[in-house]
Amino acid sequence: MGDALWKRLQLLVSLLSVLLVLALLAAGAVWWRIRASLPPLDGTLPLPGLAAEVKIERDALGVPTITGANRLDVARASGYLHAQDRFFQMDLTRRSGAGELAELFGPAALAFDQGRRLHGFRPLAGRVLAQLPTAHRALLEAYTAGVNAGLAALPRTPWEYTVLRTDPRPWQPEDCLLVVYAMWLDLQDTTGDDERSRLALRETLGSEAAHFFAPPGTAWDSALDGSTLDPAPLPRLQLRPPEENSAAPVPLAPPAPKPGSNSFALAGEHTSSGVPLVANDMHLDHRLPHAWYRAVLKWPGPDGTVHRLVGVTLPGVPILVAGSNGRVAWGFTNAYTDTADVIVVETDPIAQVFYRTAAGQKEITGRNETITVKGAAPVDFKVRLTEWGPVFGRDADGNLLVLRWTAHDAGSLNLEFAAMETAAGTAEALAIARRTCLPNQNLIVADTAGGMAWTILGRHPRRIGYDGRYPVSWGYGDRRWDGWLAPEETPVVRDPADGLLWTANQRLVGGEAYEKLGDGGYDNGARGAQIRDGLRALVASGKKAGPADLLALQLDDRALFLERWQQLLLGVLDDAAIQERGSRADLRDAVRAWNGRASTDSAAFRLVHAWRWRVAEHVFAPYHAQARTEDPGFNPEHFQLEHALWQLVSERPPHLLNPAYSSWPALLLQAADEVLAESDRAGLSPDKWTWGAHNRLKMRHPFSRLLPAWIGRFLDMPADPLPGATEMPRVQTPEHGASERLVVSPGREEEGLFHMPGGQSGNPASPFYRAGHEAWVKGDPTPLLPGPTKHTLVLQP
Repeated sequence: MGDALWKRLQLLVSLLSVLLVLALLAAGAVWWRIRASLPPLDGTLPLPGLAAEVKIERDALGVPTITGANRLDVARASGYLHAQDRFFQMDLTRRSGAGELAELFGPAALAFDQGRRLHGFRPLAGRVLAQLPTAHRALLEAYTAGVNAGLAALPRTPWEYTVLRTDPRPWQPEDCLLVVYAMWLDLQDTTGDDERSRLALRETLGSEAAHFFAPPGTAWDSALDGSTLDPAPLPRLQLRPPEENSAAPVPLAPPAPKPGSNSFALAGEHTSSGVPLVANDMHLDHRLPHAWYRAVLKWPGPDGTVHRLVGVTLPGVPILVAGSNGRVAWGFTNAYTDTADVIVVETDPIAQVFYRTAAGQKEITGRNETITVKGAAPVDFKVRLTEWGPVFGRDADGNLLVLRWTAHDAGSLNLEFAAMETAAGTAEALAIARRTCLPNQNLIVADTAGGMAWTILGRHPRRIGYDGRYPVSWGYGDRRWDGWLAPEETPVVRDPADGLLWTANQRLVGGEAYEKLGDGGYDNGARGAQIRDGLRALVASGKKAGPADLLALQLDDRALFLERWQQLLLGVLDDAAIQERGSRADLRDAVRAWNGRASTDSAAFRLVHAWRWRVAEHVFAPYHAQARTEDPGFNPEHFQLEHALWQLVSERPPHLLNPAYSSWPALLLQAADEVLAESDRAGLSPDKWTWGAHNRLKMRHPFSRLLPAWIGRFLDMPADPLPGATEMPRVQTPEHGASERLVVSPGREEEGLFHMPGGQSGNPASPFYRAGHEAWVKGDPTPLLPGPTKHTLVLQP
């Protein structure tokens, strides 16, 4: 080796060494900054405003037991912990509710903020706060003081603010309400897409076809009262001539999973303890940190009884969301009742600032908003308002559209649910539910005496003149909201004879109750039916069930919904189809290996799942294409498509066949060939194209896309393959699934089980950032109650 070459190598090695040292220094600086905002876990610290000392004991997962002298002290300490472990998450949530994210993220968040500013939740939260009872305001004020004290007590501000080059803004009591509004925005439709899309179908295909393609219910319904809705018959519909249709299907994105949940209960006569069991797994989009914060809250009551609450809290709110108080246990699922309507506004053809009302013409008013934008000038934004709500768009004819939504009324939010923390039984819990105003939720509750019940929280409008399924005009007074349903009109199912309750976002009641509650986008009832039938099987077996049995139902990944599709696909892949194209034999062999589950190693499940959706694209293409000519924003993703789809592929009516195909078998085979092509593009034979390769967890920190890839990988959870899918109890997609799993009998919390993705802390340097996550991934049973104390922090007045 020559001297010149040797010197070049020495220079290269030196340069690489310098770069490595710089990289290590940069990594060390980043790590030091992240660690610098970790809170102390042990010792004694001051918390002004406390009436007495509060003890915080954490276990190995970081789950705190907060013991205080009274409820306000516990609220203050809860705020302290939420801020120390989750303040940045809380900040994002309140800003999401208020439309203030551009202040942190700049112009990229401007459109999002403008959409949120339509609702005016920041000023509305102030009005709600002003009308709260003194006790509830005191609870929010104590919590708020704790949040700000906890933030100030951190050694350094949360590390995310260093990345954003800004400082955190103090917490305010109304921010707690904004957190609730943010959840409301996640849980309910604020776009009117469903109503507008149904209208586009009706306008282009007629009422009969709209009812068929977007039915209010199907044969899969699993209502608690056993009610069914009449299935829609095949519509008498003539499709356009073939030359007007493209051979390519109109893209039909698989429905985005909606915020959902499972909740079910088993009466004490069927349990090993003799006390009812309640199971709850709330489904939300995966994020880091995740939605919930586990806690045990303890304080003595006036009579000396010690209250002990066990379950999950929502950072930003001082109330236990779901869990048990030792006498009553409860859980939630999103109700999907109809609490919002699209109103078509008829404006004056000359002076379009005026619009028709039953009382005559009125002028469209406005609310001026100024959006602070990081790195840019503030943006003035005007919200146009009618007496019914904000203007949010136009219909196909150019008419203004207004959103009438229960959340816009100050009387639709209160903190009455706080009383559930000390409820003594089911009767008291139902009374609390009736006066609670929150985003509409199914509530399942059970008590130590054996009582159990289901009802719905939140206000519902009393509609006059229409059912809420389509946009209408309120300009003539014959269609309107006439106040709210009385609390006693909200349906209740109490102590059912068979000892079973189940909710999975499906329609739960029929008849007059259904007409009053309306349809806000219920889920297909297949998931609810699988839970119901699983409970019935437990009872029929004669086994006295324990928490592990209900956890097994939460983890049930049997693909019952797709069984008939697997059989249909095998019928399509007959010998004639194989003879026509030999590669179809590999597909048939892989589909025959069906194990009946959405397991990670199942190629058959993935193939059948993908094929069904390809079939849907081809079957619905001409109908959806026509609807889009009426409304380019047509979006069928929340329609219950299965009834129409299965009836069409089963009965195969010639007049309803997509004209791009010569026959129904040709359509079905084309979909199968497309699945084959998709696996081929992945470089895998059909039997290797497994569900686990597709259904991998994507649980990411909001900064993982902003920072270098090596840091992003450190922030995110591993991309584990996960079993489960949407039409079964174990709901799971890469970015959506169970945000917790809870099984508990009130008074027997030591037997309870719990899972949560992610961990308690939002700081990646914390030992609690991932603690407990692996058990959630694997479905391993873990205790609801915290384990032995590992850290003790005392907060003193």
